[in-house]
Amino acid sequence: MYKPNSPWTWAFVGVSVVQAAIVLGFEAFAFAKFQSSLRGDTNKESPSHTIPTFLALYIFGFLYQLLLVYDALRLKNTIQVIGLCIYNVGLLVYAAVQMDQIDEAIDQLSSKNLIDKSVWDEERPFLIAIPCIIGLVTVLMAVIAWKLYDEFAWTIYKHISADLKMKRRYLTFQIYIALLKFDFFFFLGFTIQFVVVVVDRSNVEFYLTIAAIPITIIILIMAGFFTRRENTPGMLATITLYFAGLGYFLFKLARMWQPNGPRYNLYNPVRRPLTTFAVITVILIVLTIINACMCTANFGRGLKPHITGRKMESEEEKFANHNMTEMPNYNYGYGPGPGGAMGSRMTID
Repeated sequence: MYKPNSPWTWAFVGVSVVQAAIVLGFEAFAFAKFQSSLRGDTNKESPSHTIPTFLALYIFGFLYQLLLVYDALRLKNTIQVIGLCIYNVGLLVYAAVQMDQIDEAIDQLSSKNLIDKSVWDEERPFLIAIPCIIGLVTVLMAVIAWKLYDEFAWTIYKHISADLKMKRRYLTFQIYIALLKFDFFFFLGFTIQFVVVVVDRSNVEFYLTIAAIPITIIILIMAGFFTRRENTPGMLATITLYFAGLGYFLFKLARMWQPNGPRYNLYNPVRRPLTTFAVITVILIVLTIINACMCTANFGRGLKPHITGRKMESEEEKFANHNMTEMPNYNYGYGPGPGGAMGSRMTID
């Protein structure tokens, strides 16, 4: 099991955990205050589902971020570390959007005497603090990511060698795998919001949306599998499904903003957050399709041995994991052994 082994890896984990704890605490307070202030029957009022939607998404978003942080450090994936900084910017934008949406939801409910307008004054300081905290942590994560880039560079260099073309192929692979992980979050984030907002569970669209969740998970898992195994038919099928997903999100986006649509008013409490997620997901899918095509074009060019069952370790990890009763294995061109200077000299002699 991986454990952070340097000050900068611990720092990256630390700021992520502290951010998640503080933000989720503030969101939980906002949720509890909002729910306890509701009056009467609000089950059929779409605005009453706004804060539960944000809270559910933030819980999922920050827990998933912690999982990605661990995964990025374990794999020493600098692309994923940089992606997590951009991911945090996305959470920052979403935090800014939620303030306006919650304010609007409270206005609509208070006009029907379903909530006290003063609730907004109590929640506002916490909702303002959330994007401020995320913004500060984003800056800290960027600084730490820069340090981690230097720290991981030598390990990656030893793993891939100095072949420039091979390093470019490996970079394309890293970008693609990172995109798959972020695709998962934004698709599920969109779905969570949609499911919470859809009040009428007798509608077929509700169940189709629920069914899409396990299908998407399977597609993303198989996409990574096909890439590592360099399975061209599987990749072509996956790319086709990406185009289907792109059409799905474009359809949802158009439907949310269709003025005469059957569910136009139902989307009011979360139209802007849903739009934000849909647009980001569309961009990610387009980038994923491009990188999937590039990865497919790299099949059969020598990258497979580097990514199949790969595990990169630092020198300290190699030493710690090595059986101390055995002789050291020198495979990096120094010291005695087949790959070292003495080994080479013995071969020449």
